[in-house]
Amino acid sequence: MLKYHINIFYSEDDEGYIATVPDLQGCSAFGETPEEALKEVLTAQELWLEAVADSGWEIPEPKYKPISYQS
Repeated sequence: MLKYHINIFYSEDDEGYIATVPDLQGCSAFGETPEEALKEVLTAQELWLEAVADSGWEIPEPKYKPISYQS
């Protein structure tokens, strides 16, 4: 499976953690803890990739890298 970067941040508006996969448009999840948000977004990522594969669309290559990871 391709490895995609995941962002996790606290949302005061939602009073919980949001996890997103920047390379997969609209792929995000909520959790009351960072660990729960991660678990949920990994499930969302799997379902997102399955839906794209089933539709015959091309699965995007991982490209997103936060600037702190770039050399």
